[in-house]
Amino acid sequence: MMLRSSVSSYLWRVRPRALRRLKSTLTSASEKREDDFEPTVYPTMKNHRRLRLYTRSLIPSVLNTYLPEASRDLDPIPYLAAATVLPMRTNNYVVQELIDWSNVPDDPIFQLTFPQPGMLKPEALERVSKLLKNNAPRTVLQREAEKIRRDLNPHPAQQKTMNVPRVDGHPLPGLQHKYRETVLFFPAEGQFCHAYCTYCFRWAQFTSVGSPQQFQSDDSKLLQLYLRRNRHVSDLLLTGGDPMVMSAARLGGYILPLLKDPCLQNLATVRIGTKSLAYWPYRYVTDTDADDLLRIFEEVVKSGRQLAIMAHFTHPRELSTPTVQEAIRRIRMTGAVIRAQAPLVNHVNADPATWARLVRTETRLGVIPYYMFVERDTGARHYFEVPLARAVEIYNEAFSAVSGLGRTLRGPSMSATPGKVHVLGVSEIAGEKVFVLKMLQARNPAWTHQIFHAQYDGKATWMDQLKPAFGQERFFFEDELKDLENEENSSGNLYPYSPGMEYRSEGIFTAKD
Repeated sequence: MMLRSSVSSYLWRVRPRALRRLKSTLTSASEKREDDFEPTVYPTMKNHRRLRLYTRSLIPSVLNTYLPEASRDLDPIPYLAAATVLPMRTNNYVVQELIDWSNVPDDPIFQLTFPQPGMLKPEALERVSKLLKNNAPRTVLQREAEKIRRDLNPHPAQQKTMNVPRVDGHPLPGLQHKYRETVLFFPAEGQFCHAYCTYCFRWAQFTSVGSPQQFQSDDSKLLQLYLRRNRHVSDLLLTGGDPMVMSAARLGGYILPLLKDPCLQNLATVRIGTKSLAYWPYRYVTDTDADDLLRIFEEVVKSGRQLAIMAHFTHPRELSTPTVQEAIRRIRMTGAVIRAQAPLVNHVNADPATWARLVRTETRLGVIPYYMFVERDTGARHYFEVPLARAVEIYNEAFSAVSGLGRTLRGPSMSATPGKVHVLGVSEIAGEKVFVLKMLQARNPAWTHQIFHAQYDGKATWMDQLKPAFGQERFFFEDELKDLENEENSSGNLYPYSPGMEYRSEGIFTAKD
């Protein structure tokens, strides 16, 4: 009792000091003072006054402008054909500061942001290229593109069926609730990005704006009511697209009411999934509302919650500019944490040296390595996929080359229909060579308890290509997974905590206490 009293006394004594350190020095333009914090500006930091977007129609112009003269015979038609089917958007920062134009088309950032001819099957590429050369009407091109897209599994892992929660039998737009503790919200204003990744597993969001392909909501009240109703939810993930394309005011409109709601003590973490640090770090440094944005981050932290920026860094070059390093520094000053995740993708980062460099740089900059994902079964899968056996080798070699602080990276992980399936390794058991698997997340949380095995297949790249080992007919979860397909609600609603395991707020102090 005396110890507890002493600790409480200490906390109250140091609280004013801690609050002074935490107190925002970020102000709006009307509140500027001479002693206010200003972003560090390095001599090598380019001054992009505004975001300039490059879309499909500008591909010939961009290639002609930035390719070295010796490489300007690169035919733009195949790239235009690929970008007719798959979404394409990049920007002046990516084009001028990240792409090594002397190494195009093999440059990893070029591969990452410009749809490549090889992303279409040869017959599809030939059909679309022919239409472009013949100046086919836009409607004809659109019809052909839609035909090709239908064969690319636009919504993998049953996102639009098993993940969508329902209230009184009605599906809730813009929400996904696959795992018990975490709700995904897709703000309508955030369903595009500063630039598109060519491997994006949500590529369908960007191909038919306003169509049933899109998944979004602008109903912040609905989100708040859903979180109130589901007390087992501790984490909210704002995702897209990219929520960081929104203005600070609009982002605050979604987040700030949740912080003030006394019925949401179960909400412990606000996550924001974003590629903006890699593709437009000026969002946190010199954009007109950058300070207002960071102030929202501080408000989350002051409320006694964690703000986690779920950053997507796919290649170490994305961490190499002074602008992104300054953006990381400013975000961390708010008390937010930055976690980094990326898929292992051919043509971009499919080697252990690249991953070791990526993890080392993240760790040095204070970014926490989080997930190495397996390229998902959608879009240009054939172009990017890496065999699971090779993925394990890449992960293990990179993992063994970094310090303990970098070994928070988990993978290779498949975000499949049953859950996040972690490929732990390859082993030989009872004379049979097998993949050793375990779920990091699962529709039924109890599935994470069990290690299971699949027959070794050196060519397999995804869960649907694996077969149970040791003569078993099916994996242990398959019968229950089939039953879940017929449930009237998302899997995140179906598995309550066992007694004593419910989430409780353990007397967290907030800035107002």
